[in-house]
Amino acid sequence: MPLRNTPIRQKLMAVNLLTSVTVILLTCTAFISYEIVMLHKGMLQGYATRAQIIAANSSAALAFQNEADAADVLSALKTDKRIMAACIYNESGGVFVKYPANASVGVFPGWYCKSGYRNGGLEIFCPVVQGGRTLGAVYLQTNLSALTDRYQAYAWLLAIIIASSILVAYFLSRTLQRQISQPILALAETARIISHRHDFSVRATQKNGDDELGLLTDAFNQMLSQIQTQDLAIKKLNAGLEQRVIQRTEELEVANKELEAFSYSVSHDLRAPLRAMNGFAGMVLEDYGLHLPEDGKRYLERIRDGGKRMGELIDALLAFSRLGRQAVNRQTVDMMALVQSVMDELKSLRDGRLIEMKVENLPPCQGDPILLKQVWVNLISNAIKYTRDRNPAMIEIGCQSEPDGNVYYVRDNGAGFNMQYVNKLFGVFQRLHRSDEFEGTGVGLAIVQRIIHRHGGRIWAEAEENRGATFYFTFEGKA
Repeated sequence: MPLRNTPIRQKLMAVNLLTSVTVILLTCTAFISYEIVMLHKGMLQGYATRAQIIAANSSAALAFQNEADAADVLSALKTDKRIMAACIYNESGGVFVKYPANASVGVFPGWYCKSGYRNGGLEIFCPVVQGGRTLGAVYLQTNLSALTDRYQAYAWLLAIIIASSILVAYFLSRTLQRQISQPILALAETARIISHRHDFSVRATQKNGDDELGLLTDAFNQMLSQIQTQDLAIKKLNAGLEQRVIQRTEELEVANKELEAFSYSVSHDLRAPLRAMNGFAGMVLEDYGLHLPEDGKRYLERIRDGGKRMGELIDALLAFSRLGRQAVNRQTVDMMALVQSVMDELKSLRDGRLIEMKVENLPPCQGDPILLKQVWVNLISNAIKYTRDRNPAMIEIGCQSEPDGNVYYVRDNGAGFNMQYVNKLFGVFQRLHRSDEFEGTGVGLAIVQRIIHRHGGRIWAEAEENRGATFYFTFEGKA
C-alpha cells in the first residue's frame, strides 16, 4: 500500500484529506445531478409554455389561413438566439409558415411528434386548438447552449469548491493531527531510545489528555516500570549467579585436584602394597608350596586372584576418571573402518568359537576416533562375552536412520538381562550378572556412557533374559 511506510502524521493528513474530498465530491455530484435534472425539466417546461403562447396567438391566422399573421407571430422568436427553427403546421400537417423564412422544409419533422431532447437539441410540439377543433400545431427546435453554459458554470464552481475545501482540510488536518500523532510519535521515540540504550528508566512524557492515547501512554510507562524492576532483579540475580559460578568453579578445581591426588594415590600408593601382596603370595607358593596343605595353597591362590582382581578394578577406575579430563578431538570418523579395526583386535576372543558376525553399512560421524574406538571395543567385547553359551552366537552391528540422526547399535543373542534393572546398567561397578558367570569389572558400560555423553549423544539398551540384548547410541548431529 502507498501509505504503509509513511510517517503517521502524513497518514492522518492523507486520511483527512481523502475523506473530506470524497464527501465534497459526493455532495457536489448529488447537487449538480439534481440541478441538471431540474434544468432539463425547467428548459422543457419553459419552451413548452412559449409554444403554447405561440399556438394561442396563431389560432386566428390558421382559422382564416392568414400566413402573414402567422409569420408575424413566429418572427417574435428572433429575440431568442437559441431557437434554431420553428414552424406552424396547418390542419392537414403541412408546413403553414416557418422560421427562419429561408429554412428548408426538410428540417421539420412530420406532424406531430412527442416533445423531448433529440438530435442534439430540444424539440417542442404544441397543438393549436380552437373551439375543440385542432387547427394545426406549433413546432420549436432549440439548441442546448443554455445547458452547456450551465455545465461550464457548475464545473468552475465545483473546481473552486474542491480547491477551497482541500486547502481548508489541509490546514485543519495539519493542526488537528498533532493531537493524535504527537503522543504516538513520543511513544515511538521513547521505544527507540530504550531499544538503543537499553535504559528502562526512560518514560514517555507527551500526554494530551485521558483519552485512549493517554491511557496507552500510562500503560506504556507502567510496563516500563515493571520491566525496569524485573531488569534490576535479573541483574542482581545474574551478579549472584556469577558469584556462585566463580565459587563452584573454585570448588570444582579443588575437587579435580583432589581427584588427581586420589588417582595418583591409587596409581602409586595402592599398587605398591598390592604388588607386594601378590608377590609374597607367589613366593610362598613357589618356595613353600610342597610343605603347605591343600587348603593353604588354595587360600594363597585366592589371595593372588583377589589381588589380580583388585588391580583390574584400579585400572578400570583410573580409565574412567581420566575420561573427564581428556579433551574430545572432533573430526569425521569412518565408522566402517573403525569397527573393522576393533574386530581385528578382538579376533583372539573369537578363536575356537562359532560366531556369526554381521556388519551393516555404518555411515560416518563427527567425533573423537580414539574415544569412539573404545565405545566399539567395550560393546563388541561384551557381545562376544555374553554369547559364550550360544552355538552359534550371532552378533549384528548396524545403523538405522532416524529424524534426529543416525542410531548405531550392537545386537546379540546372548544372556541378555532383566529390563527391570536397566537403570543400573551404566553405573560404575554395577553388574547384572555374577562374576562367576561372566568376568568383568562393571566399569565398561559406564565408560561407554561417559564417552557418548561427552559427544552430546545418548545411549540406551533393550534386552530380554536369555534372548539377547541390543545397545543403541547416537551422537549430536551428523557427519
